[in-house]
Amino acid sequence: MLKKKGEFRIRVIYADTDNMGIVYHANYIKWFEVGRTELMREIGIVYSELELSGYKMPVTKIGCHYLSPARYDDVVVIETAITNLRRASVRFDYVIRDEKKERILAEGFTLHPFINNKGKIVRVPRYIVDKIKEM
Repeated sequence: MLKKKGEFRIRVIYADTDNMGIVYHANYIKWFEVGRTELMREIGIVYSELELSGYKMPVTKIGCHYLSPARYDDVVVIETAITNLRRASVRFDYVIRDEKKERILAEGFTLHPFINNKGKIVRVPRYIVDKIKEM
């Protein structure tokens, strides 16, 4: 169930590629984080402020299916959606496309429980639930 979707663009830099000129696989995971944090910022949840209020959202599960390579100087589009909000966790889904949106380069997901400063899993804070539902 799609809750909120954001779209963000990034240009592939040389350091993101391997010796074949193709984006190194781990960089897609980095782009997932860009999409996730920017989507949260768009809806009014700044991750650094979330941490200051005593909550963290570690990645506990991740998946990525690589479909087509991105290369140096390409512009990629990161589509991010909040697809599942549970009592103590949130799931984000991602689709990374070429700039013209003609090819899907990769798609995946991350799962994040909410934890307090002691590392204990806690309910998603009410204000976050409200912000997601407002979308």
